[in-house]
Amino acid sequence: MDVKTPLYKIFGIGSIYAKRLERLEIFTIEDLIYHFPFRYDDYSKVSKIAQTSLGEKVTLSGEVWQIKNVYTRFGKVLTRAILNDGSAVLELIWFNQPYLTKSISSGDTLHVAGKVGKFGSKLSLVAPDWEKWDRSLHTGRLVPVYPETAGLSSKWLRNQISKFLPQALEKVEEFLPDQIKNSMISESEALNKIHFPQNWDDIKKAKIRLGFDELFLIQLATQRARFLWSKKTLIKPWKIDEGKLNSFIHSLPFKLTNSQQKVIKEIMADLKNTSPMNRLLQGEVGSGKTVMATITMYLSYLNGFQSLFMAPTEILAWQHYDTVKKLLEPLGIKVGIYTGSKKRVQGTVDNVIIGTHALLSDKLAIPDVGLVIIDEQHRFGVEQRTLLRSKGAAPHFLTMTATPIPRTVALTLYGDLDLSIIDELPSERIKVKTFLVPELKRRDSYKFISTKVMEGDQVYIITPLIELSETQASVKAAKVEFERLQKIFPKLNLGLLHGRMKAKEKEKVLEEFRNNAIQILVATSVVEVGMDIPNATIMVIEGAEKFGLAQLHQLRGRVGRGKKQSYCLLYTSEASNEESRRLKYLETTFDGLKLAELDLKIRGSGTIFSTAQHGRFDLRIARLSDIEAIEKAKQSATQILRIDPSLDKYPLLKARLDELAKEVMPD
Repeated sequence: MDVKTPLYKIFGIGSIYAKRLERLEIFTIEDLIYHFPFRYDDYSKVSKIAQTSLGEKVTLSGEVWQIKNVYTRFGKVLTRAILNDGSAVLELIWFNQPYLTKSISSGDTLHVAGKVGKFGSKLSLVAPDWEKWDRSLHTGRLVPVYPETAGLSSKWLRNQISKFLPQALEKVEEFLPDQIKNSMISESEALNKIHFPQNWDDIKKAKIRLGFDELFLIQLATQRARFLWSKKTLIKPWKIDEGKLNSFIHSLPFKLTNSQQKVIKEIMADLKNTSPMNRLLQGEVGSGKTVMATITMYLSYLNGFQSLFMAPTEILAWQHYDTVKKLLEPLGIKVGIYTGSKKRVQGTVDNVIIGTHALLSDKLAIPDVGLVIIDEQHRFGVEQRTLLRSKGAAPHFLTMTATPIPRTVALTLYGDLDLSIIDELPSERIKVKTFLVPELKRRDSYKFISTKVMEGDQVYIITPLIELSETQASVKAAKVEFERLQKIFPKLNLGLLHGRMKAKEKEKVLEEFRNNAIQILVATSVVEVGMDIPNATIMVIEGAEKFGLAQLHQLRGRVGRGKKQSYCLLYTSEASNEESRRLKYLETTFDGLKLAELDLKIRGSGTIFSTAQHGRFDLRIARLSDIEAIEKAKQSATQILRIDPSLDKYPLLKARLDELAKEVMPD
């Protein structure tokens, strides 16, 4: 068996299930084996029916006395079975699974597991897992529960994994050197225990090993990438004309913060080196990252080079174009823009070209690129970043992000980059008053919104989805909310914006919002990046519990950009007390990094992954809040690279690393 074999070629899976598996990013047998459970149901204790109680998770074994399908007046099918274990009888209920009467017959000995509930007035097991007595995969043990998708249950995944795991484990070769592995169990043993543990200690040992592997490989990849980057072709250090630089900084319509001045010094030190800069600049919305980029592009111009500045959306590219043009063109520096729909490039004489992924086009020939800047770099794939780097011989590289990433996370995921942080906002920025609005106050908040709009202000209303889905029917959707709000604000002009709209449609809506022709903009989180409307003073976020604190903080940063007091109103859809307490932090905390750290503690690293981690690494087991594990992985990576930077002495480790390193290794 080849673990790299595509699943659609596997007998018993086929194209239909393969398509469903793709939604979980499972394409091969290997992907399936590395699709780990996120929790376990403890069905290890086999109970007697007479001893069960309401709400208890149990495994029961008994004889099926009767099984039949019952058709309700609503056209639904109930499959009802009676299970007898000698101590008592219990009813089993399944919904819309009429085929079960062909798989289960009266007289069969059945193993069932689930939570004891009530159906009608009787104690029952509703939709229990089941299997014939000759197996023990879904019952009678610690049962793994996997991330699922429509048409793929954990039971189906367990069946497939149990089928392929034994043969797959024969192909797993231990890649950790002995001096690193120490007392940890082998990878093959960890894979076996993570899927089918005998006890909780098995799970603990498996997670320690597999979590270490993830962190260790990340540390090894980033440390090796940093080493190789430093060994790239030497370049001529840039000259810094401090007189012209200070003159330009003093000409800016605002004073740089202390944090911005510190970042400029860090960038200047890089530019004076003989190896290319490779720096990540982190600063929340409105902290002045674009100004840092502009100053760096000015230094590029003074050294005779051209600069490329790539943004993830046309909205953001045009916003950067307008900002940079105002600051640089008075100095005789030509600024062009290059996007999919609009191209304003004077030719290769442009000193600065700002654009989207269109900058990667072969049609754009730029001979003297000395600086590449990427805004929100996690939104671009590694191939795109590599292509952009190749536009110059060995350009300086500056990436920027507004996503507040805790330092621990940044140093783990971006250990190949030098890190700069702008951790203060301009002094003139007014704090956005933030309120978690209970449902009974919603009508009052609508009156407040109407009053502010009549005074000339504008409003964002953000929803988590574009359209309603069956699985998330309670979550507000932009299209549905847009129609509802038109009835609530009949005298006001509303607009709709979401990611599926064409570029021209988006630009039209944005232009109308900029000109106050649209007073209330209903949108998805597409506005998180690239919106700068100083007249917008109210940010309403529906289903706020669906967002991480850091993302909510970024959305909040879209208002408060003018001189008026601004407000952020957080609405929830059936949020728990715990969720409400989490959201309350936004009322008193305005530091994006602190909020990101809170998210990391409360919700785990998934809220970071949705933005910063996407497309870079995939952590399934390890937690970025586990500082001790990260430090151990870092020390182990340093130890191995000190012994053999080429990793030629560790061929299995090198092969495993090369698979991962495609994401971070320089070309």
